[in-house]
Amino acid sequence: MLDLVIGNVRIADRQYLVDIGLSGGRIAAIEPHIAADAPRHDMCGHFAFGGFVESHIHLDKACILDRCMICEGTLQEAVRETAKAKSGFTTEDVYARAARVVEKAIVNGTIAMRTFVEIDPRAGFRSFDAIRQIKKEYSWAIDIQICAFAQEGLNNEPETAEMLGKALLSGADLIGGCPYTDPDPDQHIRWIFDLAERHDVDIDFHLDFDLDPENSAIPLVIAETRRRSYGGRVSIGHVTKLSAMPRTAVEAIADQLRETGIAITVLPATDMFLLGRGRDHLIPRGIAPAMLLADRGVTVTAATNNVLNPFTPYGDASLGRMANLFANAAQLSTDEDLTVAFDMVTRSAARLLRRDHGLKPGSPADIVILDTDNACSAIREISLPLAGWKNGRQTFSRPKPSLMRPAL
Repeated sequence: MLDLVIGNVRIADRQYLVDIGLSGGRIAAIEPHIAADAPRHDMCGHFAFGGFVESHIHLDKACILDRCMICEGTLQEAVRETAKAKSGFTTEDVYARAARVVEKAIVNGTIAMRTFVEIDPRAGFRSFDAIRQIKKEYSWAIDIQICAFAQEGLNNEPETAEMLGKALLSGADLIGGCPYTDPDPDQHIRWIFDLAERHDVDIDFHLDFDLDPENSAIPLVIAETRRRSYGGRVSIGHVTKLSAMPRTAVEAIADQLRETGIAITVLPATDMFLLGRGRDHLIPRGIAPAMLLADRGVTVTAATNNVLNPFTPYGDASLGRMANLFANAAQLSTDEDLTVAFDMVTRSAARLLRRDHGLKPGSPADIVILDTDNACSAIREISLPLAGWKNGRQTFSRPKPSLMRPAL
C-alpha cells in the first residue's frame, strides 16, 4: 500500500523515467510504471533528487543591510558593523529575519542546513532562542543544525566560553570558533576543542580568511583533531589562504585533511566580495581550490554563508545559484566537474552534516523536483525547484512558468 506516487521523474544513474512510491514517510519503491491505488503527481520527466543541503549559513545576522554601513567592503568592516548591529537584536527581530531566509531556502529546494548563531556578551542568548524556535517551527520542511558560535574571540572575552557551554546544554547541536578574530588564535582553537570534547559535539571553524599564505591555522586544527581522535567530526569554512598557496603545498594539506576526515566549505559569494580589496588589477577570486581538494578525497562543500548583510550584501538562499556561482568562479566546464559541484551542495554537504542523502528504497522521502532533466543542467541553467517533499509530506510547490502567447 502506497500513500503517494511521484511519477515520471529522472534520477541520477538511471537512463529511463521512473516512478517513486512513498509509504509511511519513506521511499517504498523506485521503478518504472508503479501501479498503485494512490494519489499520483506526474512530474513530466523532470529531475528528482534528495534536496539541497546548506552546510554553512548565518541566520541570526541575515537581512540587516538597513542597519549597517558598507564603505570599505572588507572583512574587518563586516565584523565591526555586524558586532554593532547585533547588540540591538531582539529575539523577535532575529526570528522574523531568519524565517524570511528559511522560507526562501525551502522553496529553493533546501531540506537541511547548518546555521551558526553568535553567542557572546553582546548577543546574549537572544539570537539563540530565536533560532531554536525557528528550528522547531520549520521542522515540517527542513532539518536545522544549530552551531553555537564564538565570532569575536574567547581569550578577549572568557565569559563567552561559559555561554557557549550553556547553549550546548540547551539545544545547540555543535560548537564553532573564529580564530582570526581572537588575540590568541591557537588558544582559541584548543579552547573550542576542549568544549567540544566536554559536550561530545562536532566542531566547525571559520579560519584562514585572508590571502596571505603564511601562518595558516589548518596545521593546528589537524594536529588537535589527531590528538583528540576527533576524525570525521571537524569542518572548516573559508580557508581562502589555500588559494594563495602553490599546488604542491595545497596537495600536502589536502592529504592530511583527507586522513583526518576534516571537511572544507567554500563560500563563493562572501569570499569574492570581501577579499582582494587592496588590489587594483588582477583581483583574485579568493576561493579555496575546492576541485583540487575534492580530487584528493577531501569532503568539500559550497554554501551561502550570509544573506543581505555586510559580509554578503545580496543573496536568496538558493544553493542552485551558489553552485552556479562557484562553477563560474572555478572555471568548470565538463559534466564530470559539474557533477562534483552539484555534490558539493547535496551529497557532500549531507556528509559534512553527518546525515544520509539520496533516493533509495527505505530512505526518508525527502525529495525535490527541479525544472531540468539532469544535475549538470541544473547548475548550468540554475534550474528552479518545482516541488518538494519531506518525510513524504509536500512542503512547497512552484508551478512551472508558462508563456501567454497571443492568439494568431
